[in-house]
Amino acid sequence: MKSTFYKMSLKKRIQLIYIFLVVLCISVTGIFSYLFAAKSIERNALELKKSILNKSVQVMDEHLRHIVVSSYSFMLSDTFTQVMKDVRNHNDGRYYQNLSLLQTTFAQLKLVEPLIDTAYLKTPIGNFFSTKDFPNQSNAFDKEYGEVVKRPGWNTMWFGSHPSELFQSRGNVLSLLLKPIVIDNHTFSEVYMVVNMREAAMRDILNQDLMNSQVQLFLLHKNGSEVIRPGAGTFDLVTEPGFAQRLDRGSGDFTYTNGQGQDMLVNYSALSMNEDWVMVSVQSKADLLSPLKKIRWLVILIMLFCILLALALSDLLSSALLKPLNKLRRLMVEVEYNDLDVRFRSKYDDEVSAVGHRFNRMLDQIQVLFEEVRATEQDKRRLEVKALQAQVDPHFLYNTLNTMFWKSESGEKKDVSAMIVSLSLLFRLGLNDGKDMTTVEQEIKHVEQYMQLQQQCYEDLFEYRIEAEESCKGIEILKILLQPLVENSILHGFNDKEDLGRILIRIHRLEDTLRLEVTDNGCGMDVAKMNAEETIEGNRKGYAISNLVDRLNLQYGEQASLVFRSEINVGTTVVITIPIS
Repeated sequence: MKSTFYKMSLKKRIQLIYIFLVVLCISVTGIFSYLFAAKSIERNALELKKSILNKSVQVMDEHLRHIVVSSYSFMLSDTFTQVMKDVRNHNDGRYYQNLSLLQTTFAQLKLVEPLIDTAYLKTPIGNFFSTKDFPNQSNAFDKEYGEVVKRPGWNTMWFGSHPSELFQSRGNVLSLLLKPIVIDNHTFSEVYMVVNMREAAMRDILNQDLMNSQVQLFLLHKNGSEVIRPGAGTFDLVTEPGFAQRLDRGSGDFTYTNGQGQDMLVNYSALSMNEDWVMVSVQSKADLLSPLKKIRWLVILIMLFCILLALALSDLLSSALLKPLNKLRRLMVEVEYNDLDVRFRSKYDDEVSAVGHRFNRMLDQIQVLFEEVRATEQDKRRLEVKALQAQVDPHFLYNTLNTMFWKSESGEKKDVSAMIVSLSLLFRLGLNDGKDMTTVEQEIKHVEQYMQLQQQCYEDLFEYRIEAEESCKGIEILKILLQPLVENSILHGFNDKEDLGRILIRIHRLEDTLRLEVTDNGCGMDVAKMNAEETIEGNRKGYAISNLVDRLNLQYGEQASLVFRSEINVGTTVVITIPIS
């Protein structure tokens, strides 16, 4: 895939990248827009559900509070007080008279609070109720509430949806069980009042603030049992394992996955009148986000349209972008066929135009560069000639041949043969088949042959040692770098020295550079004076070193350096540093 991309034309690559970027940008924009819309709808829906839930809780609390207040108001009536006096005196002879008197009070209770369906007063002298209702047998209260009233520390107690045992069945009811208030500082035992509310009426209160059928409200006990349930509910959450355990705080919200794998958005809040009752609102997340389906398809259609438009415009765009570049390319082809009169012209002021103007300046300067190249080549050849002259000093050649002659006359044929071989190798290695570059190993052999010949000419004048790292011997360098330095040591360093001269050649690598050091124990020199003498024409020492510096600069530029360190009567060290290519 990578190689295929590289083989494409620039126009095709621009088209491909343009289409890729357009598709990427559109896809990212569409996806993030959809996700943002989904989150916003979900967040707004949760806020709306919270508002509906809080309003429903307030309404339900208000109705329950009014039922409690109405029930205690019933207990504050004169008729109720008279009945309680008979209860305190254990006077059951006035039962029917009291029952008749309480009918008006029972009727007023229902008028004050229409949610109340029936009321039942249980006393030791008899049970009282509205004669319009149809009570069950006399022991119905003990059967339904006998165990409940034995619980300590209660004054009011609420009961969720259940069929009433006190009256003949007319549908499920919610019940409020109360103890009577204290009358004349007397607390009444075994006196209880039950107020029943029709579940259907309570369900209407629960659902009256719902804005749509997708949201359902439940009134549950904290243990998960139903207090009021929607009549046609589609979510059977009370049977879901672990659902009731999530209702662990006074209020909150969470996402719940039911047994069918549907995600449900749940809000809940406890009632203040009865903290054991929790109102719960439930909505399917899929139903909530169903409007996003249209948005999703709309986003997809917009993305497809933009992608098709990008495909249609990509060829036109790439052609317009590449028009100046193609023009410049055609001009370069003409220059390739030696037409140097062409020039680039463009009405745009962009990067391609900047390249075209530089191309024009290049054509203007090309003739000048040709002349400079010719002059440089001439200088290079002249330096090469000087380098060859520098390596073959006439005095050195004369002394070598003279030594060979006298050794031949003296019958030292082996020494003569060795000198001939050394001289031959010296010339062969120096010429190096006309190449400017040689290896470190060949350079060492060249300078070694030179020093061996000098030792034959000047016996007991000096000794030498070469230290070169093995890893450096294969590195290519400019030829004849060491011989001029060794020549200076022999001719000038040991010229007036009585002790045995020593020459140490060290070659080692330092990071990305190669260091060639030539050290002698000669008479030393004044480096400043030596630098001044380099400019004196005909000075052998200055000429050799300047020739060497010129060749280094020609080959390596500013990356190469030649440094002298010398001390009078101690010795001289010359260090050549060149880059390793």
